[in-house]
This record gives sequence, C-alpha cells and structure tokens, in this order.
Amino acid sequence: MLFSILKTLFRPSAAADRAAERCADAAPLRLHIGGQIAHPDWKILNVQPGPQVDFVGDCSDLRQFADASVTEIYASHVLEHLGFKHEMPAALNEFHRVLVPGGGLRIGVPDLAALCVLYVDPALDAEDRYQVMRMLYGGQLNNADFHFAGYDAESLALRLQKAGFVGVERVDSFELFDDSSTFYFKGRPISLNLRARKGSAA
Repeated sequence: MLFSILKTLFRPSAAADRAAERCADAAPLRLHIGGQIAHPDWKILNVQPGPQVDFVGDCSDLRQFADASVTEIYASHVLEHLGFKHEMPAALNEFHRVLVPGGGLRIGVPDLAALCVLYVDPALDAEDRYQVMRMLYGGQLNNADFHFAGYDAESLALRLQKAGFVGVERVDSFELFDDSSTFYFKGRPISLNLRARKGSAA
C-alpha cells in the first residue's frame, strides 16, 4: 500500500505529461522576428502582441526557446531598435544559441552608408530629407519605433562574426517577405541585407 501511495505522489501530473510530449514532438522552427503577417512556414516573435504573433518577447532574451531549437531566423529592420552596446550583441548571441548547427540567419537593417549619401544629395528637398531622417531614427509612432543604432555592411558583418556566425554575405533581396528589406527611396535601395549561418561544428 505504501508503494502505491508513493507511486501516486511522485507520478507526473497529466499537465506535465502533456508539456513533455509537446517538447518531445516539437520540431525545430523557423522564427520570424519582428514579423506581423502570418506565413504557414514561419512563427512570429514580436515585442508587441498581435493577432498573428505566436510568441511575445524581446529578441535580446530568447529564453523561451531551447538551445538549437530553431532552423532559421529572419529579422528585417529589427536590430536598429536595440541599443548597440548591450542589447544588440545579446540578441546576436541569442540568435546563435537557439539556431541549430548550420542554421541560417537573415538580417536586414537600414543601410547607414546609403542613407547618409541620400541625406546630403542636393537633389533632395526638405521633405525628402525628412523622410530619410525617419529611416535613420525611426518613425517614432510608438515606444518600439525608435532607432538606437546604424550599421554599414562592414560593421554589421563584424558583429555577426563576433557572435560566432560564419559565411556572412550581402544579398540584394531575401525573396521571402514584402517588407522594409525590399524598400527603395528615390530609386535607391535603403536596406542592408546580410545572410549568415551558425557553424556546423558549434
């Protein structure tokens, strides 16, 4: 009888059983950070809740995702919203942690070099330069819509490499989503798009 009581006391609850089954059955996922539009092949993580958002959270703290649980990460015009001293390096380290070995990372940010050239272009009028300024510093429509950093290809590639990513290369387009990574202003692309991967031996 004592054995029967102990067996009942230490048996996992039905809820715990279900949680364990979900973890065991969970396949590595493709994570769209900062997304808003649903896609059947991607799960959305956003700092703000929304009808299409699957996970709410800050991309510099991905503790809700296990190590090597994500096959791909896509983050278009997200990193500029993070402080460059602490938050952005933390986000890249978290991306690296949750990706499977060999997992892919696609990142788009406003191209600081291109925007600087645009801003001083004498062909632009005051309203045009105002729009460029908004691309540099954010639309500031809400508390999450401020930019705290700017990157060119060399500086962003260096930060990716410091976080452990390999195979960093610039691409014109990711050909995945119709978002800011595809935006042109006055006929010129304003997005810096880089692709990288987590080393397979990591």
